[in-house]
Amino acid sequence: MPQPSTAHIEAASTLAIVVSSHEPLLLLSENQTVIAASSSFCRAFDINPATVSRCPLDMLGDGEWAMPKLASLLKATAEGIAQIDAYEIDLKRPDRETRQLVVHARKLDDGDVEHIRLLLAVTDVTAARIEARLRDDLVRDNSMLLKEIQHRVANSLQIIASILMQSARRVQSDEARGHLHNAHHRVMSIAALQRQLSTSKGGNVELRTYFSQLCHSLAASMIADPDRLSIEVRVDDSAVPADVSVSLGLIVTELVINALKHAFPDERPGRILVEYASSGQDWLLTVTDDGVGMPAGSDTPKAGLGTSIVEALARNLACEIRFSDADPGVSVAVGHRADGELRDHPSNENIARPMHDPRPGGGAASPPSGTGQSDDE
Repeated sequence: MPQPSTAHIEAASTLAIVVSSHEPLLLLSENQTVIAASSSFCRAFDINPATVSRCPLDMLGDGEWAMPKLASLLKATAEGIAQIDAYEIDLKRPDRETRQLVVHARKLDDGDVEHIRLLLAVTDVTAARIEARLRDDLVRDNSMLLKEIQHRVANSLQIIASILMQSARRVQSDEARGHLHNAHHRVMSIAALQRQLSTSKGGNVELRTYFSQLCHSLAASMIADPDRLSIEVRVDDSAVPADVSVSLGLIVTELVINALKHAFPDERPGRILVEYASSGQDWLLTVTDDGVGMPAGSDTPKAGLGTSIVEALARNLACEIRFSDADPGVSVAVGHRADGELRDHPSNENIARPMHDPRPGGGAASPPSGTGQSDDE
């Protein structure tokens, strides 16, 4: 009895693997006639297994596999000039839902050079694509809902700020009026953040736009003569998570308000500069004015609400606060470095000095108050 050749053994093994496979597979001849189909292929596409063998691919089932593009790619694969990798097709059948398929095809190299055979693998991705679309729709809807909520919150905060200003105009006490004004500015700081969040992507806040809007709002409500006082913002391309931006925005609000209230008495002209820069995990925020400077010795005020807010926010951010004489004026630095050492800002050599009164005869200073002048409360 003649012994079967190696090619015949390998061909029989391939046939057995295809038929028993748990994946939808077709074994095709060079002219795209079905040699064998896996049972999973027949189940997946409702094809009678008895009708599969020796059936041309374009006549399989009810003829739904007659796809010219697929036939052309299979012909090129058989000729060795191409192969099918993750080719997507729509399987359209009468009175049935269209199925989205991903197909792969390879020319078999099993030693039988006289008979070219193709292995076609088919994956039904209909359910996966529907799930992906639903997930994308859900993400988009949630994003739109979040932006709408943020927009409504910003509007509500502006209403609250307006009520605070109206109340400030009615009260007789200067002290009460000052507290209401300060509350108004803090609410407007959060409102500016909410407006920025409503236009930000990925949940991060671009600090340049946020700080610019924030300082514009503070200037509009606190600076009567823009030719005398101004606020300048210099911020790099940093973007931070929303919760971090809240703390940074409130710190800027407190420091700028304090400078506007105390650094420029007697109609003194001047400028406030807000700067922020980051590199990796290191970042530095500075607020510098060119006003009258820090009070010295016993005239140094005690810490009030503004200072307490800044210190609490700095602790929340795990960062340092340092202030120094800007000659003229005061500079306050709030920042974080991985090595624990707060260094100078690239554009200002006067910040980040030790926390003491830098003028001759000055002793230990109280905790930083706003930008170093009298506390705002």
